[in-house]
Amino acid sequence: MMAVKTQKKAGAIDMTAMCDVAFLLLTFFILTATAKQPEPLAVDMPNSIVQTKLPETGLATLTVGKGKVFFGMVDRDIRVRTLELMGQEYGVNFSDEEKTRFSLIDGFGVPLGNLKQIIAMSSSERNAQDLQPGIPMDSIDKKKDELSRWIYNARAASAELKNEDLKFAIKGDAKLEYPSIKRVMDLLQDQDVNSFNLVTGLRGKDF
Repeated sequence: MMAVKTQKKAGAIDMTAMCDVAFLLLTFFILTATAKQPEPLAVDMPNSIVQTKLPETGLATLTVGKGKVFFGMVDRDIRVRTLELMGQEYGVNFSDEEKTRFSLIDGFGVPLGNLKQIIAMSSSERNAQDLQPGIPMDSIDKKKDELSRWIYNARAASAELKNEDLKFAIKGDAKLEYPSIKRVMDLLQDQDVNSFNLVTGLRGKDF
């Protein structure tokens, strides 16, 4: 008896549920992601094959380039407390709104007397090219050496709020002369900060 051949039909897969899950995940990541803020001072970092990651908390960064120094802190509560300590030291009062806005600023490079103007600006305005002249740094006149006071008060804020030492990283331009970086290193070492990270860009091992 001849066997009857039946035609095989391709099975259909309902992708509706998978598409729903994919769009839900995409929506979740979009809503929870934090937009990367533009850097106030862009630097061309030297390359390295070292892949050591910087701490995600308890870190302050000194960005050096174009003859300027910018300062930034990772933890928002340390930012606010450091601002309060600087205000007390230099006789500058900051409102609660200014403190809140300052807590959202990753890095800045202006004298303390001009900081209120920078705080009042939007992110795109304050990061305009050549707007911020850098934090004053003077190895002779200590009253004009605001950078060392930012470092000191940031360390004091970290000790007060976190009960731990603040870590530091230096991000310098690859084309920058070494004396500019050394001046920043000297400021840290003057405060017995002898261990800090140097931020570099990643390159291939066969570069």
